[in-house]
This record gives sequence, structure tokens and C-alpha cells, in this order.
Amino acid sequence: MADSWATLGVDLHLDVGSSGVRKGLTDALREAVRGGRLAPGTRLPSSRSLAVDLGLARNTVADAYADLVAEGWLTARQGSGTRVAERAVSRPVRRPTPPRARGPVAYNLSPGTGDLAAFPRAEWLKAYRRALTAAPIEAFGYGDPRGRIELRTVLADYLARVRGVYAEPDRIVICSGTVHGLILLAQVLRARRVRKVAVESYGLAIHRDLFTERGLGLPPLGFDELGTHTRELGRTRPGAVLLTPAHQFPMGLPLSPQRRAAVVDWARGSGGVILEDDYDGEFRYDRQPVGALQSLDPDHVVYMGTASKALAPGLRLGWLVLPADLAAEVAAAKGVEDWYCSSLDQLTLAEFIASGAYDRHVRGTRLRYRRRRDQLVEALAARAPGVRVSGIAAGLHAVLELPPGTEQSVVQAAAWQGLSVTGLSYFRHPEASGAVRDALVLGYGRPPEHAWAGALDALCGVLE
Repeated sequence: MADSWATLGVDLHLDVGSSGVRKGLTDALREAVRGGRLAPGTRLPSSRSLAVDLGLARNTVADAYADLVAEGWLTARQGSGTRVAERAVSRPVRRPTPPRARGPVAYNLSPGTGDLAAFPRAEWLKAYRRALTAAPIEAFGYGDPRGRIELRTVLADYLARVRGVYAEPDRIVICSGTVHGLILLAQVLRARRVRKVAVESYGLAIHRDLFTERGLGLPPLGFDELGTHTRELGRTRPGAVLLTPAHQFPMGLPLSPQRRAAVVDWARGSGGVILEDDYDGEFRYDRQPVGALQSLDPDHVVYMGTASKALAPGLRLGWLVLPADLAAEVAAAKGVEDWYCSSLDQLTLAEFIASGAYDRHVRGTRLRYRRRRDQLVEALAARAPGVRVSGIAAGLHAVLELPPGTEQSVVQAAAWQGLSVTGLSYFRHPEASGAVRDALVLGYGRPPEHAWAGALDALCGVLE
């Protein structure tokens, strides 16, 4: 090792001082491995030696080593000591990114959020005042890492009514959005010695990255007109699979009933865990809502939901509905002290849902988004008839199929006109097989109401 342990020890002391000793040491060592300061195969000093160097109790160092062995960052064998685990060094993946506009972005049609201007400020303020008035004194402390019982109770009823989710308050953990929830799940899966999480061949890079950064392999699953190829799970043998079964992101298709049943059978037979991301479950237009996959087997499916699409991502509120055997582990991973989710925001959302304001808001935004979707389809049929639109029965985005080889030129042309759009290739898993499709993933829910007509006209102008 090039650096001496004395030099590394200074860094560790700095990191440890900012949080709990064991957690600080574990985090610092993990970052040293992840950042390359500790190369694969490097032998670490004994727990006794490092404890002396750092002025810590030996048990603290031994426990930190044990945590990192469980997560797969270190290995420990009698006679050879503790070493940095051998792992393939993944090269940074160069993902296609939308070119920047020459000037300010006039219209943003990237997927991911709804119309932020539609946030119900007045109703939210009323709910906040009621929640604040009724808040118990303990709500101003750190509280239960699972989240406020008021919100978990209301969510259990709401999710059962609207999405068919089997939920009990004790099996719900409140988190600050889907990414936070996935980080917690990745930590628990690593502790359970899961080494691979299968993912869909098209999806969010940030979700894939957070698993990769925690040492988990990500075999991609194929995709066709019936949704994700669940039969490939038997070949790749992962310990978990991440799916968007109600409305695949970004392709926009639901997982077929046969494949829904097949993935549940796989989980039961293998002991695997299904991570169900129901990111836009409330927005259905032309068909009956597709129920949550979790309802088929609550003991093998983690249901993930969020307020980001229906309300706003800035609230940083999401939830995990967990199998009974995972609930305690995820709550423990979140920590004894809940630093992530404001108790007052949780109480406000609980009041907002219980009062019926959430249902009224969703009904209103659903009508607006459906109207926009219809206007998009009509405008493209009239001005760009060669562009086929798909994935529009639900959600806040559409897939616009383009002629082969034209995606990047269309994205570039849009950027030059101050129009932000995202190519489908941006969401493709770097190891996915099969033909590359040229398309745009268009977030028609994003522009504010006053800008929608101009955004639609600019889009058609580029595609013409």
C-alpha cells in the first residue's frame, strides 16, 4: 500500500469525529475502498493495531470490519487476516446526455416530474396548520426511524384502497424518496449477502449507480411488447430484482399478467426479493388501473411509493411497504435517529390524505395531464405523422419513436432551439442486449400550464 496507515489514520480521525464512532469508521473505510485508496487484495492491520493507531476501543474496529465483511467490501479468513475484497473495477460508463441548449432552456420536456406550479399550496398550508396544532410534543424529537405512526396508518389505508397494497403500519418505513429507499434496501441486501440485483434493460441510471457503488452486480433483463423478460431470472440467479411493473419506466408498458405471476413464482422458489417501484401509480387514463404486484405476495415484494409525482419531489417523502422479515432490518439501517424526513411534513401529508385533499388533487391533475396527452397525440398526428407515440395509457411521459439513427440529431436540434428533451438511449443499461431503438422520452407533465402550448408547438417544429 502506497500510503502509510498513519496518513490514512488522519483521514479516519477526521471522518469519525462527525458521527457515531463505529459508523464513522465504517463509512471512512468504505470510502477508502470505493475511492481506490485501499486497492483490492490489500491486507488491513489487525483490529488491535488499528485501534491503537486511532485511539479507539478494539471492539469498535472489529465491529466496523465485520460490517464491511458483511457488505462485501472486505474479506476475512483465518490465517490471512482481513483484506480488501477482490472486485472488478468498473469503468465509468459514458451515457449519452442531452446537449445543452445554446441559450436558456425555453421549454423543459424531460421526464421525471409533473407540473411543479400545480402544487396545491393553499390546501397544503391548511393541512400544515391543522397538523401543527394537533402535533404531540414528541413529534418535535427524532422519533421512530420508521416514520410517524400517523402517516404510516393513513398510508396503509390509502394504499390498500387505491393500489391494492397489503399494508400494515408496522411494515411501512417512511423515507425521503425512492433513491433513499433504494439505498436502505441495498444496504440490507448486502448484509444478507445478496450479490446481484437484476434490473430492467431500460431504467434510471441513478438507481443502477447506487447499487453498483455498493458492490452489487446488475444483470439486465430483456424487454418486449409484454414487458420485462422475467424468465431470465432463472439464468442470472440474482438475489433481488428491481421492476416498474405497473408502467415500465421509460417504455410505458405494464408487465403482462403471465410475467407478473412468473416473477412472483421466482421469488417464492428462490427466496428472492422483488423491489416494486410504483412511481406513478395514481395516473391511469385509458384502462383500468394495474394493481400493485405486491398484492400477489406481500411476503416477497417490497412496494415503493412516493409523493414526488402527485405532489412535488421537493417534499422528499416516499415510503416502503416491506415483508415482515425485512421491516425491522430496513428500519435499523435507517438508524435510531431519523435525520432524513421531517416529522412535521409527515404529519402534514397524513392530514392532507386523511382530509380527502390528496384525492381531490390527484383527480384534478389526472384530468389536466390526460388533456395534455391527448393534445400531444393530436398535434403529432397532424404535424409529424411519421412519429409513433407509445406508452401513453398512464403516467406523465410518452415515448416518441424516431427513424433509425436519428435520435441524437433530433435531441441536438431541440437543444439548439432551447427545448430540453431526452433520448431513449440515455436510459438504456450499458450491458443490455438487443436492437437499439431511437426514440424520445417526453415528459409532457412537466411544463407549467401557461407554457404547455408553446412547448408543444416547439416540439412539433423540431420533429417536422
